[in-house]
Amino acid sequence: MKRMHGDATKRTFGVCMLTATLLLGSAVAKADAVLDWNLIAVNTAIANGQSPFAQARYAAIVQLAVFEAVNAITRDYQPYLGSIVAPHGASADAAAIQGAYRVLSTYFPASASMLGTARSNSLALIPDGQAKSDGIATGDAAAFAMIALRANDGSSPAQFKIPGPAVPGEYQATPSCPVMNGIRVGTLFQWQNVTPFGIPSASEFLLDRPPALDSNQYAKTYNEVKTVGSASANSTERPQDRANVVLFYAASSPTQVFNQAAREVVAQDGGRSLSENARAFALINMALSDGAVTTFFNKYHYNFWRPETAIHAGDTDDNPKTDPDPNWVPFIPAPCFPSYPSAHGTLSGAGAEVMRRLYGEAGHAITLSNPAVPNIVLHYGSFRQITDDISDARVYGGIHFRFDQDAGARLGRAVGTAIYKNNLRAKRGNDRHHDDWDDN
Repeated sequence: MKRMHGDATKRTFGVCMLTATLLLGSAVAKADAVLDWNLIAVNTAIANGQSPFAQARYAAIVQLAVFEAVNAITRDYQPYLGSIVAPHGASADAAAIQGAYRVLSTYFPASASMLGTARSNSLALIPDGQAKSDGIATGDAAAFAMIALRANDGSSPAQFKIPGPAVPGEYQATPSCPVMNGIRVGTLFQWQNVTPFGIPSASEFLLDRPPALDSNQYAKTYNEVKTVGSASANSTERPQDRANVVLFYAASSPTQVFNQAAREVVAQDGGRSLSENARAFALINMALSDGAVTTFFNKYHYNFWRPETAIHAGDTDDNPKTDPDPNWVPFIPAPCFPSYPSAHGTLSGAGAEVMRRLYGEAGHAITLSNPAVPNIVLHYGSFRQITDDISDARVYGGIHFRFDQDAGARLGRAVGTAIYKNNLRAKRGNDRHHDDWDDN
C-alpha cells in the first residue's frame, strides 16, 4: 500500500487516468449518477496521492453527501444528517452530481478543473429548469453539511508512533518507514482516534489478543510466512497466481477494489434505482472507513511486531519452532504500523459484509483490474473469493501472519454488520427497499 502511494511515476499515471475518466464524463454519466461519480471520487483521491485509509474516509464523505442529497428528495430511507430539506420536484440526479462534485472540489482543489469538466458533462444530460437548479442546491447543502461534520474528526494532523525498546512481540518500524529525529517511526497513529461514520466507538470492537509467542499456532503461522512470503521464495513456495494477487493488492486499496466490484455488480443487476445505489454506496464506504478506524485502534492497542522483525529475532521469542533468519526480506515492503490485525483484511471484510447483505454472497461476475498493474486481471464469482485472495496476498507478500488476516476478517465482518444494521434504514412500510439478506 505505502509503496504505491509514494511512487511519483504511478501518481502521475493516476492523474492521467483521472483526466481520461473525467473527460469521458459525458459518455459515462448516461448510466447512473451515483455510480459515475463514485468512480470519479475514487480516482480523484488516488490521483491526489491519498493513503488507502484517507481514500476510505473521503469516499465515505462523498457517498454520504450523495446519499443525503438524493434521500432528501426521494425520502426512501432514514437520513444520515437529517438537516437537508429539498424543494418538491428537485432533480435527484442533479443533487447526486453536485453533492459529489462539491465534496471533491473542496478537498482536492488541484483537480478542480477536471472535476468541473465532469460536472458540466454530467449536468448537461439533465434538462435546464427549476428541478435541476433545486437539485444542485440540495447537493450543495448536503456536501457542505458533510464537510462541516468531518472538519475536526481526528484524521489530521498526522501523528507518529515512536517504537519502544526491541522487546519480543513488540512493533518495531521496518526499513521502509520514515525517520524522525534519527528514529524510524510508525505512521497513522492518529487514525485510531478518527470519529467513526456509523459505529459508536472503535473501542467496542476490541479483538482478542494475538497468539502467544511460545504457542504452536504462532510457530505455524511464523513458518508459513517465512516460507511463502520471502523475497527469495521459489515458484513452488509462491506460485505465480499467488505472486499476482500479492502485486495486485499491494497496488490496489480496499476502496478501489470494493467500489469497483460494487459498480460491476450493480451494472449487471440493472434493476436498482438511483436512491438504492446512493444508499448502498454510502453503506459500503462507511464500512470501509470505520474498518480502518477499528483496525488502527487494535493495531496500536496490541502493538504486535511484523513478520520481518519477528523472523530476524526468532531466537528471542522462547519458541523452539521459530528458527531466526537475520537476512530475511519480505516480498513487498511492510506498511509502517503494527501487524495485528491486517488492515486490508479488516477493510475488505467490512466492505464485503455490507455487499453480501446488499447483493448476496455469490453468483456475480466480477473482473478486477488496476492500470498500476496492467498485466494482472482477476476474476471472481463471490465476495468471499476476493477476501480469501486478499488474505493470501498479505501472507504471501511477507507482511502479515495468517492470524493477522483471520482477525482482520472477523473484525471487518463485525463492523460491516453493525454498519448495515444500524444506518440508513428503509422507512417503515417501504418494503420495496427491504433487502433479502438483511437478517443473514
